Amino acid sequence: MKKNYIAASVLLVFSVPALAQSSVTLYGLIDEGLTFTNNAKGHQAYQMQSGYLAGSRWGLKGAEDLGGGYKATFQIENGFDVNTGGLGQGGLGFGRQAYVGLVNDQFGGVTLGRQYDSLVDYLAQTTVTGSWGGYIFAHPYDNDNATNTFRVNNTVKYTSPTFAGLKFGGTYSFSNDTNFANNRQYSVGAQYTLGGLLLAASYLHANNPSATATGAINNGGDENFVAQRLQIFGAGVNYNFGAATLGFVYTNTYIAQPVSSGYVGPITPATGTLSSLRFQNFEINGRYQFTPAFSLGAVYTYTRTNFDTTAGKSHPNYQQGGLMVDYLLSKRTDVYLQAAYQHAGGDKNGSVLDVAYVPGAAAVSSNSNQVVVRGAIMHKF
Repeated sequence: MKKNYIAASVLLVFSVPALAQSSVTLYGLIDEGLTFTNNAKGHQAYQMQSGYLAGSRWGLKGAEDLGGGYKATFQIENGFDVNTGGLGQGGLGFGRQAYVGLVNDQFGGVTLGRQYDSLVDYLAQTTVTGSWGGYIFAHPYDNDNATNTFRVNNTVKYTSPTFAGLKFGGTYSFSNDTNFANNRQYSVGAQYTLGGLLLAASYLHANNPSATATGAINNGGDENFVAQRLQIFGAGVNYNFGAATLGFVYTNTYIAQPVSSGYVGPITPATGTLSSLRFQNFEINGRYQFTPAFSLGAVYTYTRTNFDTTAGKSHPNYQQGGLMVDYLLSKRTDVYLQAAYQHAGGDKNGSVLDVAYVPGAAAVSSNSNQVVVRGAIMHKF
């Protein structure tokens, strides 16, 4: 009798929103596997790691029909580590997303909270790291945030409807500081689709990113660079024809007075003081769907860096290639194997940027080369 009463109560709770013309969905994803790094500060490393192809998460999202073409919408999403049960994104309860807003089918939507910027919303989908490849294929130090190293807090976002294949949007993230511009962010982006063609472009600007704990970009949470200013722009194209998809992406990241990277720590040159960094990323990618269940993808990225100090300029560069095979066991479960190789070349400056580092590796390499290999299973619910 007690079990029947509990079951009836649960059904009643979930049936009430439906009567009110609203819905709430519980969803999630678990990505777990083994990762090998051939050179982590001179040593090999074998690790069990969570969330490389896609970050392990669970969340709730919902909408309520308000009439007149308007809907209230919300989403809260938690990131976590499968191995430890610990929270992701620097220990935040809903570090991946947390927002509420209003949407109109004709005019678009406005949402408020912790959200993705326009680079992630529009441009990242043309990159391998932001679409089918995940973490280890990110551009060096995820300098352009294509793999979601950071989200933006205190954010007002506008998202347009789709007009004949075109959609666009933008964000503004308040600093929540008495100095209005201290750790604020704004971004814009657009996408155009026509048949198998996808075109995208985005721009992001952040003042003093990660300078404060409650500003647009978290300090000590999920940051890519601590600096005076961060500017990123880029454009990409994907074309799908039959079972094949080809893509090209260019991004340009400028960092004024960088202090440290969220991936490798302080960036200190051998001589002089570092005044600015610029990364230019050129990515070529392709994927072929041999069967509905089996696919093979490949990517090559060349990154040229301007490393400007008071003692002079240097130009480190990075070449990174990667392969991935993916097999669907069902609509919700797949297994995958991926590998990435990076070579750090060009000028040396005595900083940590002289050596190779594939995002997701156990640590920086002790030399100019590094290989990371991962085999894993991913389940969606």
